[in-house]
Amino acid sequence: MAIAIKRAYDAPAKTDGIRVLVDRIWPRGIKKADAKIDIWLKEVAPSTKLRQWFGHDPEKWIEFCGKYLAELKENPVLVELKALSRRDKITLVYAARDEQHNNAVVLKDLLDQDNDSH
Repeated sequence: MAIAIKRAYDAPAKTDGIRVLVDRIWPRGIKKADAKIDIWLKEVAPSTKLRQWFGHDPEKWIEFCGKYLAELKENPVLVELKALSRRDKITLVYAARDEQHNNAVVLKDLLDQDNDSH
């Protein structure tokens, strides 16, 4: 099924499908009712240590991707997310300002590859 990514600060849309928040921390300044999050999978987000090390520094992007993928290999919540992405259209929701360098981008690529292989 289709997988999209969207900032938590962008308005929810009916075309989003199931909205899955993939951040460990709730987005600042957004009320839960306004976010229209269907599932919050904070356990699929990068570890606090990795997130703080990365700090959304584009120069650390490649290394961040490798470290995050290594974390995900041992993450049982990823199995749940993969199953959901095969069943329904999902939108991975994240709070980062940088739309190219964030964990939702890594997750989308991983889920797209998984869905292509099935």
